[in-house]
Amino acid sequence: MSVLDRARRHPVDEVPSAGKLAVYGFQHVLAFFAGGAIVIPILVASSLGLSGGDLVHLINAALLTCGIASIVQSVGFWKVGVRLPLLQGVAFVAVSPMIAIGLGAGGGTEGLRTVYGAVIVCGLITFAIAPVFSRLVRFFPPVVTGSVITIIGLALLPVAAASAAGGDGPSFHPDSARNMAYALGTLAVIVLVHKVSRGFLSTIGVLLGLALGTLVAWFLGDTDFTELGTASWVGLSTPFQFGTPQLSIGAILSMMVVMLITAVETTGSVFAVSEIVGRRVRGDDITRAMRADGLSVAVGGTLNSFPYTCFSENVGLVRLTGVKSRWVISAAGLFMILLGLVPKFAAVVTAIPAPVLGGASLAMFAMVSVVGFQILARVDFHDHRNSLIVAASIGMAMYVTAVPEVSGAVPEWAQIFVGSGITLGALTAIVLNLLFHHLGRRRRPEAATPDAAALPLEQVNAMSHEEFGATFAPLFHGPTPAIARTYERRPFATTDDLRDALQEAYFASTDDELQRLLSYYPDPEGPSDLGELAAAYRKRFGFPMVMSAGEQPRLEEVLEHGAQRLTNAPAQERHAAVLEVARIADHRFRDLVASEENARPPAA
Repeated sequence: MSVLDRARRHPVDEVPSAGKLAVYGFQHVLAFFAGGAIVIPILVASSLGLSGGDLVHLINAALLTCGIASIVQSVGFWKVGVRLPLLQGVAFVAVSPMIAIGLGAGGGTEGLRTVYGAVIVCGLITFAIAPVFSRLVRFFPPVVTGSVITIIGLALLPVAAASAAGGDGPSFHPDSARNMAYALGTLAVIVLVHKVSRGFLSTIGVLLGLALGTLVAWFLGDTDFTELGTASWVGLSTPFQFGTPQLSIGAILSMMVVMLITAVETTGSVFAVSEIVGRRVRGDDITRAMRADGLSVAVGGTLNSFPYTCFSENVGLVRLTGVKSRWVISAAGLFMILLGLVPKFAAVVTAIPAPVLGGASLAMFAMVSVVGFQILARVDFHDHRNSLIVAASIGMAMYVTAVPEVSGAVPEWAQIFVGSGITLGALTAIVLNLLFHHLGRRRRPEAATPDAAALPLEQVNAMSHEEFGATFAPLFHGPTPAIARTYERRPFATTDDLRDALQEAYFASTDDELQRLLSYYPDPEGPSDLGELAAAYRKRFGFPMVMSAGEQPRLEEVLEHGAQRLTNAPAQERHAAVLEVARIADHRFRDLVASEENARPPAA
């Protein structure tokens, strides 16, 4: 396949070989289990007083429907599914409301029927209002999505830490050196694999860490596979296994609040994975994601399962491995369907010790926050309002995450909002963004303390010829007379005047000056595709491919944009390269000189 073809085909749509699909997909299934995927059926069953047989059915149903939901979201059909590598899992935020609904309806299977009635109705409503929700995307700028994604990762880390210490219940032993050894050993294997390996091996570090950790635990007698022999081969999940769903207005309203919260989480996950894979999110993408959520929730309620949302744990795995194909998620969905239909296969996965899962989760959950950091890097923190939005939302999220008992301080109806750090933090970010940026009188943001590295205009005007040349030379990769010509136009009344003078002096350069300056710029460095593209570009035009990182921040966009430029005529491309140099210089100028629009020239 030529470099042009590879550039035009997005990595999200690439289909790996059958072997890689199987390995990558199974790795996502293990991450799905590491995120506590089967904990929710256990919590609901124990709280409602269900039998052991009912619990087994709930677990099988959850696996089956999570697989179906993941395929719907990643593969998509018609206008359903965002077609990104997003794996669907049962929403943690739904646990408390479902338990409350079930107990309010009498508990047991009778209470479960009321839960399923609310789940099915809310799934259908979510499907219907998906286009409305997508119009609210403008209320989710980077300061909100970055905060929410950072919070998701930070809030999940205590779950990983608890798992690393042995898991919930009597197996929890934080003072156990063996548990720590399993967790840190698994984490060390993942880090080591990414450090020393290349290609395929580097993408399955999590799988290798889990496999090696489980083998060591089995050798030392800390896990066994006896459940494999007793588990059934077939476990079918039939619709309405527990009877006809019951409808309750109160239960439906409670579950709709859950669906709105999970919609926010799903939106955050869509933005996070789009940041990782380099595909921009549009309003209709959110609509398709919401439709997939709604449809999956309705199907889940029919097949005796619970509400779904995009599983953030697996977003971290996409970031950690760099495998961006959505078809890998569809393979993971097929594995989950298989696990849901064949309990014997699920028994193999459930044999992985909690500390081993915890060690892998530490890396994956932290990676979710790293994605949040990347998005927040685009936020203007000189605006105090943005700083406060991030600080307050993370602070509120950690407040509830560190001390979950504080939810008892509010009325029962409000506990759904304060019962989860992710929920409270996300709502705080959304509300503060509305308050500061959308409601009331618009005001000019107050800048924070100026960056000490930014030069005030008065200092620029007072520079000698040599100082001016040394200061502004880094704007370009090579020498250019444009800087000396700019100096001759001092003093500058405003920063914009200085910027305009630099640009006019640069564009007044002769052809020879521009050609010589272009030769100083390096070829782009990176993966083999980028190197091949850069070599083809230099061979065709005789100078390096100059591209502003601010204009093309992602590798996939660089490849696509570069491939398009290869088709330009030489004269046209030379002008394009000159413009790219100007853009790069302008980005550097904004970082170098402080913005002082009303600065006055020094007195003569």
